[in-house]
Amino acid sequence: MIKMVITLKRREGMTHDEFKHYQKNIHRPLLMSIPESEKYIRRFVVSYPVPAEKYPASEYDSVVEAWFDSMADLEALFFSDNFLTIVDPDHENFIDLSAFGRIICEEDVVIGRNQLDGS
Repeated sequence: MIKMVITLKRREGMTHDEFKHYQKNIHRPLLMSIPESEKYIRRFVVSYPVPAEKYPASEYDSVVEAWFDSMADLEALFFSDNFLTIVDPDHENFIDLSAFGRIICEEDVVIGRNQLDGS
Protein backbone atom coordinates (compact mmCIF):
# COMPACT_ATOMS: atom_id res chain seq x y z
CA MET A 1 0.00 0.00 0.00
CA ILE A 2 1.28 3.46 -0.96
CA LYS A 3 0.32 6.56 1.00
CA MET A 4 0.60 10.23 0.14
CA VAL A 5 0.67 12.72 3.01
CA ILE A 6 0.21 16.39 2.13
CA THR A 7 0.57 19.38 4.48
CA LEU A 8 -1.42 22.46 3.51
CA LYS A 9 -1.47 26.10 4.53
CA ARG A 10 -4.26 28.44 3.55
CA ARG A 11 -3.65 31.11 0.94
CA GLU A 12 -2.98 34.65 2.10
CA GLY A 13 -6.10 36.61 3.04
CA MET A 14 -8.11 33.53 3.98
CA THR A 15 -9.03 32.58 7.55
CA HIS A 16 -8.66 29.02 8.79
CA ASP A 17 -12.46 28.65 8.89
CA GLU A 18 -12.75 29.87 5.29
CA PHE A 19 -9.99 27.45 4.27
CA LYS A 20 -11.69 24.54 6.02
CA HIS A 21 -15.08 25.39 4.49
CA TYR A 22 -13.58 25.66 1.00
CA GLN A 23 -11.63 22.42 1.32
CA LYS A 24 -14.64 20.46 2.66
CA ASN A 25 -17.47 21.93 0.62
CA ILE A 26 -15.94 23.02 -2.68
CA HIS A 27 -12.62 21.28 -3.31
CA ARG A 28 -13.39 17.85 -1.84
CA PRO A 29 -16.58 17.38 -3.94
CA LEU A 30 -14.57 18.44 -6.99
CA LEU A 31 -11.96 15.75 -6.30
CA MET A 32 -14.61 13.13 -5.61
CA SER A 33 -16.46 14.03 -8.83
CA ILE A 34 -13.78 12.60 -11.10
CA PRO A 35 -13.99 8.83 -11.79
CA GLU A 36 -10.29 8.31 -11.03
CA SER A 37 -10.89 9.13 -7.35
CA GLU A 38 -13.38 6.29 -6.95
CA LYS A 39 -11.20 3.94 -8.97
CA TYR A 40 -7.81 4.53 -7.32
CA ILE A 41 -8.18 5.99 -3.82
CA ARG A 42 -8.52 3.29 -1.11
CA ARG A 43 -8.74 5.64 1.89
CA PHE A 44 -8.79 9.42 2.16
CA VAL A 45 -8.49 11.36 5.44
CA VAL A 46 -8.26 15.10 6.10
CA SER A 47 -7.15 16.28 9.54
CA TYR A 48 -7.58 19.79 10.91
CA PRO A 49 -5.71 21.20 13.92
CA VAL A 50 -7.45 21.53 17.26
CA PRO A 51 -6.52 23.82 20.14
CA ALA A 52 -3.81 22.25 22.29
CA GLU A 53 -2.73 24.71 24.98
CA LYS A 54 0.48 22.92 25.92
CA TYR A 55 1.76 22.77 22.33
CA PRO A 56 2.77 25.40 19.78
CA ALA A 57 0.11 26.44 17.27
CA SER A 58 -0.03 24.27 14.17
CA GLU A 59 2.04 25.33 11.20
CA TYR A 60 -0.57 23.86 8.85
CA ASP A 61 -4.28 24.28 8.24
CA SER A 62 -4.77 20.64 7.26
CA VAL A 63 -3.01 17.38 6.58
CA VAL A 64 -4.34 15.15 3.82
CA GLU A 65 -3.64 11.41 3.72
CA ALA A 66 -4.52 9.28 0.71
CA TRP A 67 -3.87 5.55 0.31
CA PHE A 68 -3.44 3.68 -2.98
CA ASP A 69 -2.82 0.05 -3.88
CA SER A 70 0.30 0.95 -5.86
CA MET A 71 2.47 3.79 -7.13
CA ALA A 72 0.89 3.21 -10.55
CA ASP A 73 -2.56 3.90 -9.06
CA LEU A 74 -1.34 7.06 -7.31
CA GLU A 75 0.12 8.32 -10.59
CA ALA A 76 -2.99 7.29 -12.55
CA LEU A 77 -5.01 9.66 -10.36
CA PHE A 78 -2.63 12.62 -10.08
CA PHE A 79 -1.55 12.59 -13.73
CA SER A 80 -5.01 11.95 -15.19
CA ASP A 81 -6.48 14.55 -17.53
CA ASN A 82 -9.43 14.98 -15.16
CA PHE A 83 -7.22 15.71 -12.16
CA LEU A 84 -4.93 18.04 -14.11
CA THR A 85 -7.75 20.03 -15.74
CA ILE A 86 -10.53 19.94 -13.10
CA VAL A 87 -9.00 19.45 -9.64
CA ASP A 88 -5.45 20.79 -9.76
CA PRO A 89 -6.33 24.31 -10.99
CA ASP A 90 -8.58 24.74 -7.92
CA HIS A 91 -5.69 24.39 -5.46
CA GLU A 92 -4.59 28.02 -5.88
CA ASN A 93 -8.06 29.15 -4.71
CA PHE A 94 -7.39 28.06 -1.12
CA ILE A 95 -3.82 26.76 -0.72
CA ASP A 96 -0.54 28.66 -0.30
CA LEU A 97 1.29 26.67 -2.97
CA SER A 98 4.67 27.97 -1.79
CA ALA A 99 4.16 26.19 1.57
CA PHE A 100 2.91 22.89 0.18
CA GLY A 101 4.54 19.74 1.61
CA ARG A 102 4.28 16.16 0.40
CA ILE A 103 5.68 12.74 1.21
CA ILE A 104 4.94 9.53 -0.65
CA CYS A 105 5.53 6.62 1.69
CA GLU A 106 4.73 3.20 3.03
CA GLU A 107 3.46 2.92 6.58
CA ASP A 108 5.34 1.08 9.31
CA VAL A 109 2.48 0.50 11.76
CA VAL A 110 3.82 0.28 15.31
CA ILE A 111 0.46 0.11 17.10
CA GLY A 112 -2.68 -0.66 15.13
CA ARG A 113 -5.43 -0.92 17.69
CA ASN A 114 -8.90 -0.30 16.38
CA GLN A 115 -10.08 2.63 18.50
CA LEU A 116 -13.76 1.96 17.76
CA ASP A 117 -14.02 -1.48 19.32
CA GLY A 118 -11.21 -1.19 21.87
CA SER A 119 -9.21 -4.16 20.55
